[in-house]
Amino acid sequence: MFDGVSPAPTGEITDLVSLRDALRIFCAERDWHQFHTPKNLVMALAVEAAELVEHFQWSTAVESANLTDEKRAAVADEIADVLVYLTELADVLGIDMLAAARQKIIKNAQKYPASESTKITP
Repeated sequence: MFDGVSPAPTGEITDLVSLRDALRIFCAERDWHQFHTPKNLVMALAVEAAELVEHFQWSTAVESANLTDEKRAAVADEIADVLVYLTELADVLGIDMLAAARQKIIKNAQKYPASESTKITP
């Protein structure tokens, strides 16, 4: 996985490929790949997703949509953790996340046609 090329500065992580490449190098420098099995990454992903849920657990719908700056920063950290673990999992399994998402949208469009959608008006 690690090709020995130094990552671009973090400000240059602009897409999933550059994120994946930066994570490969970050983990290689720490010899973490030995721990990044699919099982371990899925477990870490679940933990981080649960930490994200904690920020909204007892919030009303209005409160969850109107975060303080401090809460928004904490939520952003948890979203980043989820994205990092998801990116690493996809990398280990050789899954192109964007291709998988495109295919899922196609499946969902067939399963849930817009013409049959129930419109709810407030």
